[in-house]
Amino acid sequence: MGPAIQAIEFLARSEHRVATLEALTDEQYDRRELRAVTGASDPTIGRIIRDFEDRSWIVRNGPAYELTPLGAFVSGRFLALREGMRTGETLREVWQWLPQEMEGFAVEYFEDAVVAYPGPNYPYTPIERVTYLLESTDSIRGLGTTIYKSGNLDVFCQRVLDGMEMEYIYSPPILEAIVDWNPELTAQALACDNCTLYLHDALPDDNRCGLNIMDECIGICGHDPETAQL
Repeated sequence: MGPAIQAIEFLARSEHRVATLEALTDEQYDRRELRAVTGASDPTIGRIIRDFEDRSWIVRNGPAYELTPLGAFVSGRFLALREGMRTGETLREVWQWLPQEMEGFAVEYFEDAVVAYPGPNYPYTPIERVTYLLESTDSIRGLGTTIYKSGNLDVFCQRVLDGMEMEYIYSPPILEAIVDWNPELTAQALACDNCTLYLHDALPDDNRCGLNIMDECIGICGHDPETAQL
């Protein structure tokens, strides 16, 4: 293991070191303030200060400590690495559903993505995520089967009746199943002027079974054929 990896490990194995480096990235702190913002004990903060001084990452300025230019460089690169790895961990289980074939595709577009996938004992997280978005959006445009599960349809219809702008493309069998779920409620919602519905016999992409734009949020609904889960 080279010195660069050792330095990364030195920081990564201590959440208090990371918290101290991150705090000093924004402003100066004295020792007492560093204890407060990091949650570290006084002896721990003392060791961190000495270690950082030995590496020329921080310098004392009166009662406070601040990053040196070298420390600021290290902080920026390390925190960027952390965010990159966080994005990697977030996306790795849903990578197959991301539109990698899209011209101009870049992982950076998904750095703030929220991933909701069913757990082994609780498969309803994706449905709850869709419900949350429906309850907080003023408009939705999309295609596919994202708005299909009965757990979402009641909220979906009610939001349309409340005035949410809706423009959606369904396949005929999916729309038929939705109407069968609650003929009276769906008839009321689909009759609203703010509801525009289209039918398509051959919607593209069976892998991504739903694409949606909810206000400024873009949603991709993926389907796992092995588990039949969304």
